[in-house]
Order: sequence, then C-alpha cells, then structure tokens
Amino acid sequence: MPDPVDLYIGTRVKLRRTLIGMSQQALGDALGITFQQIQKYERGANRIGAGRLRLIAGALDVPLTYFFDGYNDLPPSARGALSEPPEVPFEHEQQLSQKESIDLLKAYYEIKDPKLRRRVIDLIRALAETARSAGA
Repeated sequence: MPDPVDLYIGTRVKLRRTLIGMSQQALGDALGITFQQIQKYERGANRIGAGRLRLIAGALDVPLTYFFDGYNDLPPSARGALSEPPEVPFEHEQQLSQKESIDLLKAYYEIKDPKLRRRVIDLIRALAETARSAGA
C-alpha cells in the first residue's frame, strides 16, 4: 500500500498535469523519464525524491509547496497519523478528468488573490453542504 504522503503528492501531480492539459508522455519527456514512471508517481507506487519533485514543479509551473497544499487539512487517518489503514486522500479522482472539473479548476487558479480563493472554496463548501442537506 502506498505511503499516504506519496499518494497525496502523486494525486497533486496528476491534478496539475491534467489541469494544464499535459499528457503523462509529455511530462515524462520533459523530465527524461518514461510515462510509466509518471504513472507510478501519480499512483504513489514510487516515491518522488526531492530533486525530482523540484523538476516536476518546474515542468508543471508550480511552486514546490503546491504538492503539499491541503495535506494538513486531511483527517489524521488519511495522513498516516494512526495505525489504521490510510484513507485515499481524494476519493473523486475519476471526476478530475471531466471537462466540468477542469474548467472549474482553471477558473479557480486564474484568481491570484489567496484570500479571494479561500472565499471561493468556502462558498463552494457551503453550497455543497446545502445541497447535501436538501438531498440534492
């Protein structure tokens, strides 16, 4: 079973790669590795070393901290803090590749003000909670 941190970082690599429309092959070519290695990184099957993560950040045009954003917001069990099996950090991974999801993420990342982005997240969470409560 992959380490929760490796799985989270791999999910963030896939999220960003998908968001900018880059294939696994293109990312692999940019790094001088195979697309199969990218697949292993994204699944958390192989650990990404610090130097390689820096190169990935450059290829995906994000700061290194991007790969850890939100990790501390996960429940402790998903971060591997307990002895029970870790939860998958992002349970809706298949929905990532849907056009609607990509459009939403692109629009979100066009907002440069961190406080405004936080308010957008809060708004979406409030709307989702309202929808859950209403059974929609």
